[in-house]
Amino acid sequence: MIQLLNPKTISAPNGTYSHGVLVTEASKFLVISGQVAIKSDGTVSDSLIEQCEVVWGNIVAILEESGMSIKNLIKINSYLTNPQQIKTFIEIRAKYLQGHCPASTLIVVSALADPRFLIEIEGYASI
Repeated sequence: MIQLLNPKTISAPNGTYSHGVLVTEASKFLVISGQVAIKSDGTVSDSLIEQCEVVWGNIVAILEESGMSIKNLIKINSYLTNPQQIKTFIEIRAKYLQGHCPASTLIVVSALADPRFLIEIEGYASI
């Protein structure tokens, strides 16, 4: 069972995330490696929107392969290379999370492993 934790004694989350996630029972625990926007044909778009769609599509595919869904995500760590693109990232993240609010960290970095990458997301899921 997954319980989202947002104590009333601290500030409310200012987005689609929870301050904590408690997993009280788990028969499966999934660790998702950092996903970048390499399409199945090996190409990388220079558009953040397209990169986000590829990355989230990868995460959904990995979750489904394990018998899970977005609702099983308990933590995501997101890395962006441009702080001006945070709003766009948050809008796309909300579309994929469909109201689910896992624990979340968003970090702006100067670069990722390949200069073409604008975003990378890693995650944890449990069922």
